[in-house]
Amino acid sequence: MKSIPSLLAATVLTAALAAPAMAQTVRMGTEGAYPPYNFVNDAGEVDGFERELGDMLCQIAGLECAWVTNEWDSIIPNLVSGNYDVIIAGMSITDERDEVIDFTQPYFPPDPSAYAALAGAGEDVLAGVVAAQANTIQAAHVASSGATLVEFASPDETVAAVRNGEVDAVIADKAYLVPIVEQSGGELEFVGEDVVLGDGIGVGLRESDGELKQKLDAAITQLKEDGTLNTLIRKWFGDEAQTF
Repeated sequence: MKSIPSLLAATVLTAALAAPAMAQTVRMGTEGAYPPYNFVNDAGEVDGFERELGDMLCQIAGLECAWVTNEWDSIIPNLVSGNYDVIIAGMSITDERDEVIDFTQPYFPPDPSAYAALAGAGEDVLAGVVAAQANTIQAAHVASSGATLVEFASPDETVAAVRNGEVDAVIADKAYLVPIVEQSGGELEFVGEDVVLGDGIGVGLRESDGELKQKLDAAITQLKEDGTLNTLIRKWFGDEAQTF
């Protein structure tokens, strides 16, 4: 006959084996300042296309999401330092970034960037002083174009610089600029041709997190194959948005 301690030990072991495994918590790092990709809503919560997508990815992969906001200019260093586990923040996949971190497959196709300026400014502003958010593919494009680049820490500062005359134009993802231009009451307008930059947007991870990358890649593939990802893109970016 088993002693009481032995019975208790056996009971605890049986319960532990029967209990469902705790889901791995993945800290999702985002900027929270780049609608409709990501933003902080009136309730103080991360919202937007990437919040909805990230929660879907975690559910499919059997992960628990925890959302963290971080300023754009330090978003990669703080991933590498371990402050969160992934970046899901409208970050385009580029060779330069891929040397520092790893990426999943794209969850958003290459999307046009666009220039905006004060109404009536004309296309000559594209060769003048152009604002872009620091450490973005748009900033790199301006730097290589021959125009004078002025970088700002946040996207809203780039638009404010156009409005106050500090710069001649701003370049950013067109999806970000469209509502700003439309709601400007004619103050702002698009100038020049759209520019397609980068290889699409992916989830950024540390190079050492290969298992997590596999889980997220599998989840993205599922959402592409069943049409959910395209539906989500149209929900947040409109029926004219690029899809897979």
